[in-house]
Amino acid sequence: MAEAVRVMLETGRKKRVVASAFDWPGWDRSAKLGEDAVEVLETYRDRFARVAERAGYGAEFARLGELDVVEQVEGIGMTDYYGVSGRTASAELDPMTDADFERKVALLRASWSIFDDTAERVSDELRKGPRGGGREKERIIRHANGAEIDEFAKKVGVKVPLETRDDPEALAIYREEFAAAIRDHHDRGAPARSWALQFLIRRCAWHMLDHAWELEDRDLTPDR
Repeated sequence: MAEAVRVMLETGRKKRVVASAFDWPGWDRSAKLGEDAVEVLETYRDRFARVAERAGYGAEFARLGELDVVEQVEGIGMTDYYGVSGRTASAELDPMTDADFERKVALLRASWSIFDDTAERVSDELRKGPRGGGREKERIIRHANGAEIDEFAKKVGVKVPLETRDDPEALAIYREEFAAAIRDHHDRGAPARSWALQFLIRRCAWHMLDHAWELEDRDLTPDR
């Protein structure tokens, strides 16, 4: 029998629900309150399969079964307004096995890689939103990398200038430092300050993939 995918639901007070497949960092999606967030998460299974494949876990991911809600929690303000997971799943507080750690870090690295590749190939001008809004491509790239540098990486002691996001070589070096710091925290059993280490990995992977998929969805390249 195929192994079920464990899912946590975070319900906001007014607007949104987030479904997180927390064993597979980056596979988090949100839906409007009253809609089926688990169903929305399922629609991204094929997209996330490409992430798992790039990380070297495509076969394992392909064998997974249905989504199974194992935990439901109250969301935070950002749940309502940005569709962001802000809660740590209970299972993410447990120590990771070395195998789980390697898989999760590989998925984070794959998220970086997919974001970079997507940003490289999509059109410079992006499709506007229903009201003509939406950030331009360069702003999305700088935001995705900048938020990780300026907020997330600091939780494991990695501090580099924000301008690192604008230099591909420096960005690559920073990412190696970040991955090494995550590994060091895992080896010592240390949290990422106020965050569980597993939640940090998941939040970073989600942020990169969320913007990679935004770029794909707004791409104006002909015939794509």
